[in-house]
Order: sequence, then structure tokens, then C-alpha cells
Amino acid sequence: METTVKKFSATWRERLHSMRNIPPLMRLVWESAHDVVGGDAASRIVAALIPLAMLGVSKRIFDVVQARFSGHPLPPYFWWLVLAEFVLAGLGGMLGRLTGFLDALLADRFSRHVSIRVMDHASRLDLASYEDPVFYDKLERARVQATDRIAMVQAIGNVFQQFIVSASLCWGIFLFSPWLLGLLVASVTPAFLGESYLAFEGYSLSLRQTPVRRQLDYLRLVGASKESAKELKLFGLSGFIINEFTRHSDRIYEENVALAKRRFWLGSLLSLLGTGGYYGAYAFVIYRTVEGALSLGTMMFLVGAIAGASQNIQNIFSTSSSIADQSLFLTDLVEFFKMRPTVRNPPRALPAPRLIRDGLRFERVSFVYPGRQRPVLERLDLHLSPGERVALVGANGEGKTTLVKLLTRLYDPTEGRILLDGVDLREYDLDSLHRQIGVIFQDFFRFEMTARQNIAVGCLDLCTPARVEQAARASRAHAVIERLPGGYEQLLGRRFVGGVDLSGGEWQKLALARAYLRDAQLLVLDEPTAALDAPSEYELFRHFADLCAGRMALLISHRFSTVRMADRILVLASGQVAEEGNHKQLVARGGLYSEMFEMQAAGYR
Repeated sequence: METTVKKFSATWRERLHSMRNIPPLMRLVWESAHDVVGGDAASRIVAALIPLAMLGVSKRIFDVVQARFSGHPLPPYFWWLVLAEFVLAGLGGMLGRLTGFLDALLADRFSRHVSIRVMDHASRLDLASYEDPVFYDKLERARVQATDRIAMVQAIGNVFQQFIVSASLCWGIFLFSPWLLGLLVASVTPAFLGESYLAFEGYSLSLRQTPVRRQLDYLRLVGASKESAKELKLFGLSGFIINEFTRHSDRIYEENVALAKRRFWLGSLLSLLGTGGYYGAYAFVIYRTVEGALSLGTMMFLVGAIAGASQNIQNIFSTSSSIADQSLFLTDLVEFFKMRPTVRNPPRALPAPRLIRDGLRFERVSFVYPGRQRPVLERLDLHLSPGERVALVGANGEGKTTLVKLLTRLYDPTEGRILLDGVDLREYDLDSLHRQIGVIFQDFFRFEMTARQNIAVGCLDLCTPARVEQAARASRAHAVIERLPGGYEQLLGRRFVGGVDLSGGEWQKLALARAYLRDAQLLVLDEPTAALDAPSEYELFRHFADLCAGRMALLISHRFSTVRMADRILVLASGQVAEEGNHKQLVARGGLYSEMFEMQAAGYR
């Protein structure tokens, strides 16, 4: 029993704490559509006062009719009362439609605004965040909450309207009998508390199920996608994937059914209390009317007020509970917006030098990925001079791509510093620094846009048709694009209707064009020929010197036919530069580079 009480107390503390998420949400709502919010609030206030006004008019009509049966003449304003009730009913219907219209506008504008905010904020976070599974779970929930919480916004508007309706009707009941009003409130409170407790269990369950649901999404993708179709057929994996999906989905189903059963039984019992309170008050009013203490008009007013107040009080509790529950789901969205990158501009950031004179220097640089203990780079020193073509080679996991992420300041070193023209990279403005660097990573992204857009995203400031075509010719992508039905305006990929897919090597040529489009002083190519065929690789080699003319070039490759064209080759091992020199020097030295070169060359003999 004591454990249950503690659990219930902790539940309510967490629910109350979650209500702090509502003000940030309402700020987002106001930012997205302050004019719509103002109009919606005004229409709801007027609509909320109509039920009391209609009951007041109806009371007067019934009292006049009752007096008419007693021999009194109809007053001259009687039919105006009937007209007033009609006008109020018509106005209520129009305001209801107006509220629905404004809610629809608000839903579209809010979803658009908060989705943009999520994408913008995500783009500012550290790259390390995207390598953390916990962050991915939070990001996934934030994405869902960004678009699904419009129902909560509308619920807050409904509670606002229901509160005004209830307050006005309760005021009328209170004038007749304060304890009658207390009976109504007391009868619906247990249902509110019970529903709130069950709703919190629903939130906790959903939170626990997030990793499993992500796994289900992955299994859906693996079980029915172009990328996995070949392996599924050849290895007969469909049954295995389906069994895994069934096992996880059955677990979620069983947990959801158990919660639904608890909701049904407890909710049904507690709702009887609310029904009993309403009919107790209803019977008392009828009794007082039969006894002659109340007029027919007063009875109709109180019956209507009790019914309306009871319903609206229950709606307030129910909707408030829903808001509290949904505010729990807002926790990840609010915390997501509170996240701040560690890689960011200093207070007085310097512009990157437009003409690099000394180059890049790594001074005793070490780096350890978050959550790991073994350093990828350890006290590394190297210098990249302006106009120099440097190649990085080494076994997988020796830090080649990590080094690129550090010099582009996607990460900051764990120890040591990286200097650009004698100034720490952390002192430069990030956007200014990135504009001086053109990069193509081995796992480059395939934009399912037009061919022109695929290249233009490399530098949107320089995406004139002539510059785009020039970059395409430099990367040998122009010949690929010319063969497409729509040329440069051809939609690529299979995601959208009319799209044309490319081979891996053709996609890589487009990615190379993006790097060449940038008017950058440093060109970084991470495995630029990995997906190219032999003729394309040969063409790239022939033009390599022209492409890198006047720029620092950093080349990462496992193909020694590629790296031998570099002015200087750096061999990474154990997080440090193990060997350095040009191709001939390193082969003659008979060290690690020579060993790797001979192993690769033996495959062609």
C-alpha cells in the first residue's frame, strides 16, 4: 500500500512538473500565428457566454408562458424574446464554425513553424549528437511532438472556452444553492484523478516503447525496400525479418491491451460517480419545483445550467487531464530546444582568411569520441601548406575521416589545437570557415532533387547555370547528366514519381561536382574514386592537378594509384603520423606504406 501511495505521489509530482512545458508551447503558438490566436480567443469568449444568455432568455419565456396560463396577458416584448433566442442560437453556430476555421488555420501555421524550428535547431547541434542513440530517440520523439501537439493547442482553447461556460453557469447555480454546486464538482473529481493516473501510465508506456518502435520502423524498412530486396531474396531472410517484427509488435500490443483494460474498468466505475452527482442535483430541482418553491422557468434554467455545468466541468477535468498528459509528451521537444552545441562561434568570431598564407597546423591534437575511452588521434602533429596536395593513408579506424571532421570543425579536439594561419580554429566564425572548405565524404548524401540542385547545394551563393555546368564538367558528371531525359532539370532518385536513379559512381560524380563548385581554398576528398569505374578514375586522375590548382588539397584513399599523385603522403597509425614523404620515398623506405602498396599491387600481377 505504501509503495502504491509513493508511486501515485511521484506520478502527480511529475505531472505537475510537466505543466511547465505549456508556456514554451504557447510561445511557439503565438510566434506561429498571433493574429489567428487573437481571433480564436475572442470568438471563444463570445461563444462561451451564449449558453448562459440563452438559458436566461428561455427562463423568461417559460415564466411568461406560465403567467399566461394564469390569466396574465403576454407582454409586448414576448416575441422579441423568441427572436433573441433564435439569434443567439444562430450566433453560437456561426461562432462554432469560425472557431473551427481558425483552428484549422492555426494547425497548419503551427505545424509549419515548429517543424522549421526543429529542423533549424537540429542543424545547429553537434555532429556528436547524431552518433548517440539516446539523442536519436529524443529527436524522433521531438519530431513527432512538433507536429502532433496541435491537438493539445486546440485542447487548451477548448478548456479556456469550457471554463468561461462553466463559470457563468455555476454562477447561476450558486445563486440558487452553493451546496448544489459543490455536489457537482465533488462528483466529477474522482474521475479526473483516476483518468489522470491512467494517462500518466500511458505516457510512461509510450516512453519505454520508443526504442522498440524505432526498431519496428527499421524492420519495416528492411522488410520492404529496394536496398534490402536482393539480400532478402538470396539469403531467404523475409521469414526472419517478419518473425522479429511479429515478436516486437506482439509485445507492444500486449502492453497496450493491458493498459486499455485498466482504463476501461476504472474509468467506467468512476464515471458512475459523475452521473450520480448530476442526477441527484437534477432530482432535487424537480422536487423543489413540484413543491412550488420554484417557477417553471427557474426549473428549466437550473436544469439546463446543471446539465451544462456538469458536462463542462467534466470536460474541463477530462481536457485538463489530456493537456497534462500531452504536456508530458512535450518534455522531449522542450528539452530538445534547450540543447546547445559545444562547437559554436566565440563571442567575437573572426572571419576566415580569404587568402591562406601559412596553412593548417595540428599541434599535439588528440581526440576521443564521446562514450569511448580509446583516443582515435593522439598527440598528432602535421602541417598543410597553401597549394600543397597531401594524401592520407592508413588502415580503417586509424582516424583519417576523424582528422577531416576536426579540420572542418565538425568536432573540436579533446586536447591540443588546430591553427589556421596561426589562429586557433575555435576563434573563427563557423560559416566563414566552412565557406573556405569544399568536402566530399565517402558516405556522401544523395539529394533526391534535380541534377542541377544536387550540384548547386554545394554552394548556393554561386549556383549560376554556368558555374553548375562548369563544376559538372570538372567532376565528369556532365556526361551523365546529358544522358538523362530531363538533363539538368531531371529529378533523381526513386522516392518521387518521375525520378531516375543513378549508379553509385554516377552519384559520386555529382557529389564531386558539389565540392568543385565551392570557391574554397581547401579541397577535401574522402575516397573520391571509391565508386568510380576504371575509365572515370583515369579521367579524374588526368584532371586532378587542374582541379586542385591554387588550393590546398587533402586526399583520403585506399587506392595507391590515387594517392601517388600527391605532393606529400601521410601514413596514419595508432593515432599519429607514422610515415611521411612522397610515393617514391615511402616505397624506397620499405616501411608500412611500402608494405601496404606491395599488398595492393600484388593483386594486379
